[in-house]
Amino acid sequence: MRPDRPDRMEVVDEVRRVRFGPGSLDLLAEEVDRVGDGPVLVVSTPGQRGLAERAADLLPAGRATVLAGAAMHAPPESVEQGVREVDRVGAGIVVAVGGSSSTALAKAVALQRDTKIVAVPTTYAGSEMTPVWGLTQDGVKRTGRDERVRPVSVVYDPTLTLSLPVRTSVSSGFNAIAHAVEGSYAPDGTRLTDLHAQGGIRALLSALPVVVDDPDDLEARSAALFGAWLCGATLADTRMGLHHALCHRLGGALDLPHAELHAVLIPYVLAYNLQAAPLAAEAVAQTLGGPAESAAEALQAAGWSWGTPRSLADLGVTAADLDRVGPDVAGGEYVNPRDVTPEDVQRILWAALAGDPADEAVTRSRL
Repeated sequence: MRPDRPDRMEVVDEVRRVRFGPGSLDLLAEEVDRVGDGPVLVVSTPGQRGLAERAADLLPAGRATVLAGAAMHAPPESVEQGVREVDRVGAGIVVAVGGSSSTALAKAVALQRDTKIVAVPTTYAGSEMTPVWGLTQDGVKRTGRDERVRPVSVVYDPTLTLSLPVRTSVSSGFNAIAHAVEGSYAPDGTRLTDLHAQGGIRALLSALPVVVDDPDDLEARSAALFGAWLCGATLADTRMGLHHALCHRLGGALDLPHAELHAVLIPYVLAYNLQAAPLAAEAVAQTLGGPAESAAEALQAAGWSWGTPRSLADLGVTAADLDRVGPDVAGGEYVNPRDVTPEDVQRILWAALAGDPADEAVTRSRL
């Protein structure tokens, strides 16, 4: 354990529940009933409409309405539609079915209407465990923390992740790993969040190669979802650093795929902050092999071998995009264990644009 973590801490969580295991979706009605009665709005992306309707059918007839209008980065038109639908049906509960886009929509609605959220994740993002919200307007993604948006119940059913494509599974897992990496060096971390971070990293890095080899391996899918849960719990109790600042700025401005962006950038930020991230580096090294000093390089190599995008260019980012967006990140509101200059940000982003080795790129940033 890091010596600067407190020996004593208080954990208060009086209302939130987690149900975990294959077939847990069948417990949805029980979880919704615990939250309250009255109309329910089930939200999903258009591609997850079928699952959202299946979830709605588990509730008493006529109680649930489905809105398959969630979109990446919670754009205003999606949020406005969600608020209108909550008002129309009089829903006090929103069930978010799917990945981070569905969860983000449910959180945005809760900010405006104080609705309670029951989350049914189908990816490994982990955002369902956090009080963090994000809204995008005019190319700017704003984030904040509010306990009203933290789901009061999360139903983790690993069978729902079996259909998640392998490449999406891996990128989604790296999204969760990024939460744990940043939580491991957050100034408000505790020994409990350290345990969550290390456990989540190990679980995901152990499970993902099995998922790549056999996407139908339910045990591996369960382990990956368990890791996502731990990584999300880490982010729930710690502040975000440089990595999330980069992802939010680029993702909102360029409408980039959320999980894939995390997967590309996290090795570079881990390398940049490596001296302040011994717990994350140790967890990566112990799982993937090699010394902790090479953890960022090992993480990057693992992601590439499992199918993550190799660069920002693979996501459609151009040099002109970085010239326009990159300089704003260094002055953003975030905490980071190492000072960050605009030149450091540019070097990291240009290295990620080209897909350079993470360790080599960060070495250059120190010259």
